[in-house]
Amino acid sequence: MLSLATIKDVAKRAGVSIGVVSRAFNNYPDISEKTRQKILKVAEELNYTPNLVAKNLSSKKQLTIGLITSGILDSSQKDSVNSIEVFKGVYTAIEEKEYELAIYLIDSNKQKRKSYAQFCRERNIGGTILQGIRTDDPYFKELINTNIPCVLIDFHLNNHTPLIGNVSINNIEASRKITELVLEQNHRRIAIMAGKKAAYVNNERLRGVREAFAAFGLQLHEEDILYGQFLEQAAYEETKKYLEKHRPTAIIAFSDIMAIGVMKAIKEAGLQIPEDVSVTGFDNIPITEFTQPPITTVQQNFFELGRQAALHLQEIMEGRAKGKQVVVDYKIIERDSVKPL
Repeated sequence: MLSLATIKDVAKRAGVSIGVVSRAFNNYPDISEKTRQKILKVAEELNYTPNLVAKNLSSKKQLTIGLITSGILDSSQKDSVNSIEVFKGVYTAIEEKEYELAIYLIDSNKQKRKSYAQFCRERNIGGTILQGIRTDDPYFKELINTNIPCVLIDFHLNNHTPLIGNVSINNIEASRKITELVLEQNHRRIAIMAGKKAAYVNNERLRGVREAFAAFGLQLHEEDILYGQFLEQAAYEETKKYLEKHRPTAIIAFSDIMAIGVMKAIKEAGLQIPEDVSVTGFDNIPITEFTQPPITTVQQNFFELGRQAALHLQEIMEGRAKGKQVVVDYKIIERDSVKPL
């Protein structure tokens, strides 16, 4: 019976420890390329292949792109289409190349199970696309401090390196414009349904709202900023509590899914939309066309966000471009949920 070579056999033949062999196969940066190639050659001679993608390991070129997404496991069916469109865009951009795609879906409640850098090393991933990552995520900080090229969707680093790129719409401008649309309809008692405090995109949109208020000589008060965590139920509960003490004429939500929760609370309070309270969203998910009334919102092209992220990552990985910010177009969609006063 033919016996299979083990990692111990490879280490013995190469004259190194088992740990060095493991780190060489997992592409740790502290292993020299000379040592790594020696170990790969020995492994090939012994017909030893670890439980990883063999063609990546036998090549100097890393052929796998990783897509790390946080939050999709928390999302409802109403807005999971956004992440699916990003996946489709990423896949479309890499299918004609020799790259493969490895997807790591993160449940925000269980993010401590495996670091992103560990995920990349185990699969010999040459570059990553990150979506929905929190600004306070320690695994994110660990990853961007490695030598693994990254492209961030809806996240921008001020101290980015040539290995880090960013793809997003202009969130500040988009939120400013939809807020101006509401202000131009003479609304002044306005509440903001923000998302997560630690989300970069949330802070960008808040900045746009503040700029619009300032342009109209107004100030946004903290008591009028609600945090719906980008979730329908949380937005519903926050709006319900807010309406017990306040009577806004408009509520600006930082996602369509939160706008739906806002609308439910408004209707339960015996108020009408837009006659009593106007509502806006953000994203233009398909259901916004069919709510009662249809929601005025910001249209994002999630497919294009994914496609541009994958294209830019390939440029960085292949040494054809340094990390930069790629801006994708957006559009304000006016429907029936906003009424002039």
